Amino acid sequence: MTRTESHQRHAELADEIHRHDHAYYILAQPKISDAAYDRLYRELLDIEQQFPELVTPDSPSQRVGGKPVSEFRSVQHRVPMTSLDNTYSEEEVRAFIVRVQRLLPGVTLDWVIEPKVDGLAINLRYENGVLVQGATRGDGTTGDDITANLCTIRNLPLRLIGGASVVLEARGEVYLTLDGFRKLNAEREADGEEPFSNPRNAAAGSLKQLDPRVAATRPLAVVLYGVGEVVPGVGAPAEPTTQVELLLRLKSLGFPTPERTWHCRELGEVLAAIQKLDGVRRGFNYETDGAVIKLNCLADRDRTGATAKAPRWAMAYKYPSEQAETRLNAITIQVGRTGALTPVAELEPVFLAGSTVSRATLHNEDELRRKDIRLGDTVVIEKAGEVIPAVVRVVAEKRTGNERSFDFPRTCPECGSKARREVTGSVQGVILRCTNPDCPAQVRGRIGHWCARGAMDIEGAGDVLVAQLVKTGLVRDVTDLYRLRLDELMSLERVGEKSARNLLDGIAASRSRDLWRLLFGLGILHVGAGVAKALGRHYADLDRLAAASESELIAIDDVGEVIARSVAAWFADPENCRLIEKLGQAGLNFGSGLYKPADTAGPLKNKTVVLTGTLLSMTRDEATARIESLGGRVSASVSKKTDIVLAGTDVGSKLKKAQLLGVRVLDEEEFLQLYGGGATTLDRG
Repeated sequence: MTRTESHQRHAELADEIHRHDHAYYILAQPKISDAAYDRLYRELLDIEQQFPELVTPDSPSQRVGGKPVSEFRSVQHRVPMTSLDNTYSEEEVRAFIVRVQRLLPGVTLDWVIEPKVDGLAINLRYENGVLVQGATRGDGTTGDDITANLCTIRNLPLRLIGGASVVLEARGEVYLTLDGFRKLNAEREADGEEPFSNPRNAAAGSLKQLDPRVAATRPLAVVLYGVGEVVPGVGAPAEPTTQVELLLRLKSLGFPTPERTWHCRELGEVLAAIQKLDGVRRGFNYETDGAVIKLNCLADRDRTGATAKAPRWAMAYKYPSEQAETRLNAITIQVGRTGALTPVAELEPVFLAGSTVSRATLHNEDELRRKDIRLGDTVVIEKAGEVIPAVVRVVAEKRTGNERSFDFPRTCPECGSKARREVTGSVQGVILRCTNPDCPAQVRGRIGHWCARGAMDIEGAGDVLVAQLVKTGLVRDVTDLYRLRLDELMSLERVGEKSARNLLDGIAASRSRDLWRLLFGLGILHVGAGVAKALGRHYADLDRLAAASESELIAIDDVGEVIARSVAAWFADPENCRLIEKLGQAGLNFGSGLYKPADTAGPLKNKTVVLTGTLLSMTRDEATARIESLGGRVSASVSKKTDIVLAGTDVGSKLKKAQLLGVRVLDEEEFLQLYGGGATTLDRG
């Protein structure tokens, strides 16, 4: 292929990939298979490798993240990015609408209500339809240039659709999906790393990474709802005159916009919309903390103007977070399987957001000092993202003078080894880590992780028994489990013959577990259950995976550059190779039941399924295994990308959201007929 032909082919490939990205990430209507998409993408990369000058800012190849930067460059906003005035009171909403009406006497006002996404405000600058710069809000006048990190976000268009303006600045929020937040934290905890406190902090930490390749591994997304500077092009369509028209225009250009909005014409409708949003927002796959009330007419907005801090034509109504007060009785230090020392608040039990909370993470020493948390304090707690209990603040006015500061240990509380301070490069700040790889806590963590239900699922291997096995020296690594004898187990405290045999049966059963469980159980950095399953779908056995190159691993769905590097490095380590050899000698299964050759496909291939309610004929784990064996993927929440909802009895809000979005719903009988009846296709419905 000549240089001219290569340049032309590159342009064709870039256009085609952009169209498929829009179909998949914005419309949730993929037009081609993953394999076909990968072929297009690899062809584009091959051309760019031969002709580096084709690597432009809007090239699809920039999604994976470029080289690290030493610092972020400052950006001056052409149009200031103001924040919104907030209120928790319906009375203040009434006063706000009355105030705007006074500024616009005789004008019939109408309003748009949008979800207030709990993310980070950004400004995206497009010139002639191509993204040239993305920046944070900063102080409203000056922000940070985070273009490289933003380019890694899959639902953010690098090139706009249709007749673009000469200049268009789109404004909105970057957020972390709740599914992604849970998965990210599960993987961090499995790797012995401290979990993120909430999705917003995780998103902020991701965007502040100096290495875009790290941001590329995070499940970030954007939603756009406004504009900054706009310079229309010749022959461009008429500019929007209302917020309703503006959202339609942004959507037509390829931007993801708010999934639910309300157009209201009087105060009663505004208040009703705020309540309706509160009723449906928990079904969104992102955090919302309020409703944004905006004047619909853009010209009327200009007439009302703005204060130094906020526009006069908009207000945010904040929904109160469910919180509780309780007493902090003690602070304990947990040592994870990678040696991380994590402070945990031991609380007087209190009921919060549907469950009783008695413990909450304090994240690290820096967080403990910043909030000035002391033993005996009365504290306010909430479930961050309605998931993780967190200490919000101290109720300082309730201090009696008997509270005591907590001295963070400088040695491991388990083995006494020195704790090393490490800068994580994220919002987690500085952590302390035990430097002894043979620390009993780390060994217990590795053994417990291997035996866990989500990994090798060894029945009977609870925390107490694992602790005894490690303390007595019977088990030093996972391979020792497969050499245990009945008499050794019965010599342990409170272990009778029945429980000893149950454990040995569980260990024996684990020899036949699928490859993905073994991979997850090994605790490879960044390899959670989802990544392990992706590897199992791609490789027939462990030997083929171990021989895979880093570049080969990168091409797999759900496996980015950081994960690929981690997996390749793990299998290159001689100690790990010896561990694998010993597991093979112990008779463990190295084959993958998820593997399907490229020329075969299950009836649920590339389909996303959500489970809701109670299933009568199988557990959720069994249903998940069936779906995955048919080529499908199981997600925790319903979204526009969901293909099927499998509904049992006693269903919850997931079914309502599925019906609202028009997602196909199967009851248990229909699913079983599909599974046993040899169906080959499932249409999106």
